[in-house]
Amino acid sequence: MTIDPYAPAAEASSDHRFNRVPPADEATHSVGDQELWSESWYLDFVDPAAGVAGYVRLGLYPNQGVAWYWATLVGPDRPLVTLIDHDLALPRQGLEIRSEGLWCEYVVGDPGDHIQVGLEAFALSTDDPTAPYGDLRGDRVPFGLDLDWETDGAAYAYPGVTRYEVPCRVRGQVLLADESIEIDTFGQRDHSWGERDWWTYSWSWMSGRLDDGTRFHGTAVDIGGTPLYGTGYLQIPGDGGGSPTLVGVDDVAHRSEVNSAGLVGPGRWRVGDLDLAVEPVAFSPVGLTAPDGRISRFPRAWCRFRSDDGRAGHGWVEWNQPLGPSD
Repeated sequence: MTIDPYAPAAEASSDHRFNRVPPADEATHSVGDQELWSESWYLDFVDPAAGVAGYVRLGLYPNQGVAWYWATLVGPDRPLVTLIDHDLALPRQGLEIRSEGLWCEYVVGDPGDHIQVGLEAFALSTDDPTAPYGDLRGDRVPFGLDLDWETDGAAYAYPGVTRYEVPCRVRGQVLLADESIEIDTFGQRDHSWGERDWWTYSWSWMSGRLDDGTRFHGTAVDIGGTPLYGTGYLQIPGDGGGSPTLVGVDDVAHRSEVNSAGLVGPGRWRVGDLDLAVEPVAFSPVGLTAPDGRISRFPRAWCRFRSDDGRAGHGWVEWNQPLGPSD
């Protein structure tokens, strides 16, 4: 059952974080004066039946005069297909970008309910998931998206932060060279605005869906290993098709091993009382360089989840890993 994300929180949950997301918040916001002020739109999906997963990120950095765009397709038996561009011109109108070899568009079809993403571009295909950390090389391949994210629950507003998360159904097509992949699955989208420092704070973010319909999300931020902030939600399906139970949580924790290449192995996440084993399936990382030369590794992975009571599911996990100045 879909919940109106603009309905008063009391209709869905007593938790204040499931409150109204004003329709205007789906659009762009007034720019702050910090150098690292940005506004971003993240959208992902996992389609185990099709054997693929992907994500898109559009980031605007108006005080640096650039836009970032990431798009990817991964699978357990596929090369990494990735598009990473940190030097695009800011959109002239709406959220549409045109440059040589790339057209992309983010359209709010119905605020709070329906987002459309289009992409026609060339990406790079590589068998090395760590290639984005260096001089990214690979085979140039045509890559396109025609996907819709439709709200599948309640929007979750982070406490004290200008950001919200929306669980979604995802439908449409992925085009890769001469391949057309039909997508009909689940995913997540988020929208945030404010200062984002990739090179000082470490964080991990995750979202997914279990096979009984439970949706979950968690974010944990730290600096130098000291926890600073944790938040997330659980959306638990109602009995007999009734309204889901929505629970905002502050108890978010995770642990995992990191190899020498910065890729993360199996681990565990806890979001409230949901304890999950996590196994990465396929990675799509990004390498990030700050204006002052600091670098950060940003591995993101399609992951399998398994709860202690045997439920299973899929989603995405990311780990931001600041490393310090570049050589």
